[in-house]
Amino acid sequence: MAEGHRATSMEDLGRLSSDGFASAPKMPLRFVLDHIRSGQNVGSVFRTADAFRLHGMDLCGYTARPPHRDILKTALGATEHVPWTGHEQTVVAIQGLQSQGFKVLALEQASGATHLQDWAPSPDGQWAVVLGNEVRGCSPEVLAAVDGVLEIPQFGVKHSLNVSVAAGMVCWQAYRALGPPPAPAAS
Repeated sequence: MAEGHRATSMEDLGRLSSDGFASAPKMPLRFVLDHIRSGQNVGSVFRTADAFRLHGMDLCGYTARPPHRDILKTALGATEHVPWTGHEQTVVAIQGLQSQGFKVLALEQASGATHLQDWAPSPDGQWAVVLGNEVRGCSPEVLAAVDGVLEIPQFGVKHSLNVSVAAGMVCWQAYRALGPPPAPAAS
């Protein structure tokens, strides 16, 4: 370890308890998981949602839901406090979020998409990002229902990223634009 640096203890980090997380202000961002095949990917997105203190998640179609074993394996307890809702149909979930004032964006490679690094969500808005199926991405029906599309520029052969990696990149860009969620009120 470099001189002058030491590992930070959990106490030093000022981590929230599950109850503290529930009552703390959230980053105005949700993830809508659209037919995600892998429970481990779902669990990883839960952990990312916890790390950035997101508003919550919507699990759609055949996306696994807690307490699925594979989710619990990678979520490491995040399912206990990150709010989530299950939906049979992704488009219905999108329409519900839009009716609550969320601007819903799909993360997909599509013509007219905004590159992720150019996305600057407004702090007075509410945002939801649809993460599509690991193989097929977002369906044409989902793309027709959203308010816009974000794209992560890619330069390799595969032109795809793991859904949990992409979720982390979206959160980082939201953090860059919005800053951290407000500090919880002192008790």
